[in-house]
Amino acid sequence: MNASSSHQSLRIAVDIGGTFTDMAAFDETSGKLLFGKALSTHGELVKGIQDTINSARIDWRDGRLFLHGSTIAINTLLERNGAKTALLITEGFRDIYEIGRVNRPDAYNLFFNKHQPLVKRSLRHEVAERLRADGSIHKPLDEAAVRQLARELRSQNIEAVAVLLLHSYRNPAHEQRVKQILQEELPGAFVCASHELSQEYREFERVSTAVANAYVGPRVSEYLGQLERHLGDQGFGGDFYIVQSTGGLFPVAHAKVGCVRMLESGPAAGVIGAQAICAQLGMGDAIAFDMGGTTAKAGVISEGRPLTTGSALIGGYERALPIQIPMMDIHEVGTGGGSIARVETGKALRVGPQSAGSIPGPVAYGRGGQDPTVTDANLLLGRLDADHFLGGELKLDLEGCRRQMQDRVAGPLGLDLTEAADGILRIAVTQMSHAVKAVTTERGLDAGNFAMVVYGGAGPLHASAIAREIGIRKVLIPYAPGYFSAYGMLFSDLRYDYVRSVFRKLNDVSFDDIEAAYQSMEDEGRAALAQSGVKPEGVVIERAADMRYVGQEHAVTVDLPQAFFAAKDRAAIKRQFDELHQVRYGTSAPKEPADLVSLRVTVLGTMKKPPRHSVEPGTTTPTPQAMRATKPVYFRATGWIDTPVYMREQLLAGNVIAGPALIEEHASTTVVQPGDKLTVDELGNLQIAIGSERT
Repeated sequence: MNASSSHQSLRIAVDIGGTFTDMAAFDETSGKLLFGKALSTHGELVKGIQDTINSARIDWRDGRLFLHGSTIAINTLLERNGAKTALLITEGFRDIYEIGRVNRPDAYNLFFNKHQPLVKRSLRHEVAERLRADGSIHKPLDEAAVRQLARELRSQNIEAVAVLLLHSYRNPAHEQRVKQILQEELPGAFVCASHELSQEYREFERVSTAVANAYVGPRVSEYLGQLERHLGDQGFGGDFYIVQSTGGLFPVAHAKVGCVRMLESGPAAGVIGAQAICAQLGMGDAIAFDMGGTTAKAGVISEGRPLTTGSALIGGYERALPIQIPMMDIHEVGTGGGSIARVETGKALRVGPQSAGSIPGPVAYGRGGQDPTVTDANLLLGRLDADHFLGGELKLDLEGCRRQMQDRVAGPLGLDLTEAADGILRIAVTQMSHAVKAVTTERGLDAGNFAMVVYGGAGPLHASAIAREIGIRKVLIPYAPGYFSAYGMLFSDLRYDYVRSVFRKLNDVSFDDIEAAYQSMEDEGRAALAQSGVKPEGVVIERAADMRYVGQEHAVTVDLPQAFFAAKDRAAIKRQFDELHQVRYGTSAPKEPADLVSLRVTVLGTMKKPPRHSVEPGTTTPTPQAMRATKPVYFRATGWIDTPVYMREQLLAGNVIAGPALIEEHASTTVVQPGDKLTVDELGNLQIAIGSERT
């Protein structure tokens, strides 16, 4: 779909979450921003998207770009409801996908279970062929056997096939031929070859990535096709892009093939939005924290750039399946506004990871939910207003919350309603702090040195409490936090990532060879940008390398300025690696030689960004019309206390509010704890200096 009409000026971004679907739109002509929110319709995701468009009174025919992030790929993996998938793998390596790395993180846990493959053993088939580590042919491919196997798979109604042949990252010829035969014999199946997703070594990670892509491929590609048809029916004539797990954009046609690249699209977009806020304020370091209705996620911006990783474990470390593609370094916990609180054996109070989602939702939504949630606890403690939730569009059932909290939590534990609700929030805050620690403390970073940018519909409710738990002294609530992941997509750029494994000692490597490898990847990225339907404002090339000390097994990714290569400065590359190793692991070895393991290139096509949001200047004291009410709110530091409630849209730059206070807006509420001090900056951000009193 290509833009063809002069009135097409809207850049529309939609993020589907576990509970809500959010929309942000930017009019590139007027600079106006529009927002929409609706409950996610999991049985019919396109309907939830259309509901957000309707809520903002937007016409698809005015759209020039449609940017989309969705949880459909990650949910398909976690819920194990993907396609019936087969795996073709080099002869003799049938079981590497199941054997994995033999991780046993909890050595004394007698009930430990390792990861469960997405493809059962009976559907894993060996292929007669073998390449050497340098990519040369050791044993030719038996094409006739592959064709016969493909026909057998067709008789078994296989929907998707993953192909992993050893050393295909060096020479993809055998994988390419196997895929061609499969497509000839199984014309309706989704076929994925590992070299299309990853050109790095480590066969277990590559096979896991290829299988995951094949497993989610039919469902994701069908959904994207359905959405494309809906857009066409609505008169949308612009270009359709998907947000990758890196936060970058790629065409929907690419997403239908590399579905696994959109696993963390929504959370990644939120980090991109936080990066934009940091750039506007001149802040180099920040933690991006997103709490929605189902999960809480955290990422890190260091020296102005989001931290990324070349691989991730999906499903938690213990039972995880690795995905070896570039993505934002994000840690997620199953705690959100809809996380269910329950009393288990031994009168233990648990919160999450089960979520009420959007159907039926928390008890407060009045849609049939029976289990108390984090949202219900906030309502009972006065932090949410039953008559002003979502600007009054959704009336909350306070009495229903009281009944269910008493019957299911407070009564069984022998607590009153306030103690039960406060206990739920305390547990939730502790669990969410683990997400922040996972991307800071576990990476060798001191969380106390970072500001925390908090967003998501539920994030501002708990921002101050989480900051106290970790020792963070400054919290920032950006403009439109309840729509922030969708808003962040408006700041995304076209992005293509490439990686090549090289295995060279830094002291021996030829700079001419390295430059040729980098140039090849950069040329590929420029060609991909040229084929996109959107002409970027500029092109940015970023280089990095995976490095390790000689004798080490695992590598770290080091960003490398172009100047190092222009000057052929090995010492500068080594220093960069040593410094990062010191930060990450608390030690380095400047006198030890280093290996170059893989070369990485990111090619960015920069897009026009929305204008900086700003608010009118005011005095230190908010105007009288900014205060909506005063009501009792519970804090552990004070008990129940009369607390002023302010309307965010009425706050002006320079306004200062001492806690306790509530700041309400359409899709979120910010809790200012006793001892905190909130200041409104010129961009409309709420900057909170965290006090010392406990929540």
